[in-house]
Amino acid sequence: MKRITLVGLQLALCAAWLVPTLSHAEISCGRTGLQQAVDLYIAAQTKGDLSGLPLAKGVGYWENMAPADIQKGFVTKPLKIDHQRSFLDTDTCQTITESIVTDKTAPYVFSTRLRVNHDKIVEVEVLWTTTAYWLFNADAYLKYSSTENWDPIPAEKRTSRGALVAAANAYLDAFLEKRTDLVPWGYPCVRVEGGAYTGKGSPADTCESGVPGGVNIVNRRFVVDEILGTVSVYCTFGAGGPNGGSGAPDSHLFRIENGKLRYVHTLTHLLQASFRGSTPPPRQK
Repeated sequence: MKRITLVGLQLALCAAWLVPTLSHAEISCGRTGLQQAVDLYIAAQTKGDLSGLPLAKGVGYWENMAPADIQKGFVTKPLKIDHQRSFLDTDTCQTITESIVTDKTAPYVFSTRLRVNHDKIVEVEVLWTTTAYWLFNADAYLKYSSTENWDPIPAEKRTSRGALVAAANAYLDAFLEKRTDLVPWGYPCVRVEGGAYTGKGSPADTCESGVPGGVNIVNRRFVVDEILGTVSVYCTFGAGGPNGGSGAPDSHLFRIENGKLRYVHTLTHLLQASFRGSTPPPRQK
């Protein structure tokens, strides 16, 4: 009896030791493996503890497009995430997670990009916004974002990767020369920008409202999820403007259905007081 108990104890200990190893080994460029990376990241961000993340030696880390020390970065801040959704790019082994924190003492809306190489996370990038940043309102962002439908698109109705990127580029290009006629507008289409909202609850709602001219959006990087019909763009908003400056770190997240824009989410790491343009903000519903 004692021998059986000892053997059982040894097997239990071995199983416990293997759990973190197996979890890390499941990370890969497939959808299941990328989702595992996201799940581990969310758990780490919630606790503010990186020890459960399979980070590569020399992992790259950026905050608001500037290199930073991951051991002292935003990812070590414990946060109660009220809502999050993630997008998986199996072609480039990347993920995007949009998260909302409504804690009154420290609210945030932020986007996190991960890149996976085999069974390790090799890049972590965070773009965060909080109180006093461009149109920030975490409660409103949660209200509008949580009611949207970002379910998988049926295979026969999916838009190709190239068309998704082209639609995102057409939207961002419109800000420079105001060629809105080249954008594949969908109806209804609503935009959540920092917390401000363009929708009126009408079938005619459009994301075209509030698009200015003369704004150069550069340094574009794309993460595409064809199954969810999404393309996320990390970019610099307003580079080379007449008022000086090199632009602000920005993310644009698009949901595209039947080749047309349906949802646009925008986060800009720009203090409201630093804005020197004249573009009116989207209407707050």
